[in-house]
Amino acid sequence: METSPGPHRFTRREARYGKKSTIRPSEKKSAKETNVEDKPVSPSVQRNLLYGEALYTVIHRIGMSEPNYISDNDQLYEYLQMAFNMDPAEHQAIFESIKVLEPPIICVKVTVKQAKGILGKDVSGFSDPYCMLGIEKRSISRDSSPNRDKKQKQKAVVRNTLPEDQTYKTQVKAQTLNPVWNETFIMEVDDIQHARFQMDMWDSDDVESVRAKLGELTDLHGLKRIFKDARKDKGQDDFLGNIVLRLRDLKCKDDRWYHLEPRTETYPDRGQCHLQFLLTHKKRATMLSRNPSNIVHRQLLQQFVRHEITCHQATGTTWDGEIGPHGTTILYLHSSQKDLSEFHQGLAQWLAYSKLYQSLEFSSSCLLHHITSIEYLWVQGRLQDEQKNELAESFDSLLQYGVSLLQRYRIVFPLSEARSAERLQGLLRILIQMCKTKAFRELCSSTPNLQDRVTEAIKTGTREWFDLKRQHLQPMIQGYEENFKALITLVVDITLDLKNCHKTLNKFFFNTIKVDLFSLTFQELEDLISEQLVCQLPPPSHSSRRQLSELLYQLYLSLRDLHRLQDHLPTRNGSLPLDNFHQKFADCLPSWLQKAYSTALERVQRAVRIDLVRCFRKDPN
Repeated sequence: METSPGPHRFTRREARYGKKSTIRPSEKKSAKETNVEDKPVSPSVQRNLLYGEALYTVIHRIGMSEPNYISDNDQLYEYLQMAFNMDPAEHQAIFESIKVLEPPIICVKVTVKQAKGILGKDVSGFSDPYCMLGIEKRSISRDSSPNRDKKQKQKAVVRNTLPEDQTYKTQVKAQTLNPVWNETFIMEVDDIQHARFQMDMWDSDDVESVRAKLGELTDLHGLKRIFKDARKDKGQDDFLGNIVLRLRDLKCKDDRWYHLEPRTETYPDRGQCHLQFLLTHKKRATMLSRNPSNIVHRQLLQQFVRHEITCHQATGTTWDGEIGPHGTTILYLHSSQKDLSEFHQGLAQWLAYSKLYQSLEFSSSCLLHHITSIEYLWVQGRLQDEQKNELAESFDSLLQYGVSLLQRYRIVFPLSEARSAERLQGLLRILIQMCKTKAFRELCSSTPNLQDRVTEAIKTGTREWFDLKRQHLQPMIQGYEENFKALITLVVDITLDLKNCHKTLNKFFFNTIKVDLFSLTFQELEDLISEQLVCQLPPPSHSSRRQLSELLYQLYLSLRDLHRLQDHLPTRNGSLPLDNFHQKFADCLPSWLQKAYSTALERVQRAVRIDLVRCFRKDPN
């Protein structure tokens, strides 16, 4: 859809996107000179600016399509409309305003990494190789003949084809057949459809005395080399091979080995050279182009993640952290065009996912992947102070959020839900992995130890959970009987909680962050129950009441079950609050014995009567 919008769409575009569709130079300049960060913008304007950035990325895509990415731009436009929840009129208005912007300057970023198996041109059998490279502009007519293309490829020589100010040169690597350069050059391209990349490899020939060359002589071939050198001009370099590529055949990111081509049939096998290409943009005309690239990239990523989660929620499924091929394609194009390094892409992904994790439901395994990427590529010096602060804040924010979830683990990760254990394990893993990274240790050195924070959170959370339980069970009518019933229920619930903790949850905490969850909660809950027991036990004069005596006996049995869980403590230092809890029920013992005697007597009498009835039925006489 590339039709010109009518007057009504022009007005809507001005209101929604904040940029006119006319292409007068003065207006283009003002758009490029406007930094969005200089003044606050509303969420709707920010959304439209980000949408325009994504459209500009797709409109001006460069390079051959990758196999796993979407090559059809129309499909990408449809995806963007859904991801940003744009109606067709909004999309068309912004699309028209973006399409008329000045196109970017295309650059080729090439890294000459290394070579192997090159020719040895010196008497020693080695060479002193260096590379000359540049971009050659070609007309359509010269590209029409395949045979001419092959011939030109073999005869191409950079120093004789390209102007000196458009030629780049690597360092000379002395006496080697497998040189390593790792040198990067950036070259602008006017017409990528017809331009060619050329690289020639040469053997540097410094003027050297015959005496020195004879000293290196090892065989007859070396002697022939001396005679050959003597016939050529002093200081003339030897050709080792070249590489000629059409830029339109490159992908956005290309990294491969290329065979060095000869100019003649002599020595056709001249080795290989490892080149890395990246097609980038310079001077993008969008309003967000002056903002930091990693921030814009992160905003795009966050928009796509929200869309993916919304789509999964609509189908009743949980998002697995993978963005679909359409969103992945746009992010890939944007990172390539903005020359966003692998580290800064990982940084943007971590900042986006760690923030969204605190508000949206998805697997924490996504965070594990991105924090691992940051750890693998971490070099503190490559970050500016603002980026360091942003990364440190993301660490602190996620740590606080994660610890708050662990403080409420009974509510957040209930064992009644099937995925609770998996979610809890994932959170623990990401916290411990994050705190182990070099980035966290360097940027958050003053942060308290993770184990200490989690330990304190568990204690605090256990007390809060206990208070909520106690308040919930508190009877409406106060009295000994009602209070004892509530206390018995509370002890039973606590015992069940500790059993689940020991059987299931404790191994997750201990295996990841080395925190003994069971020991912490057991000692904390025993202390709280002991305090309640002291407050609620009746005076001795009331213990003999039949109803109270029975409730006290049930309370005693439930406390005994609770205290027996001490057997699961790995170590025990000192006494526990309920070690001598049975002594508190000493005044109840006579009534319990009397009850036991009465119950036993009643059962014996009932058994005797049953036996007499059976005997009478067998022998009535």
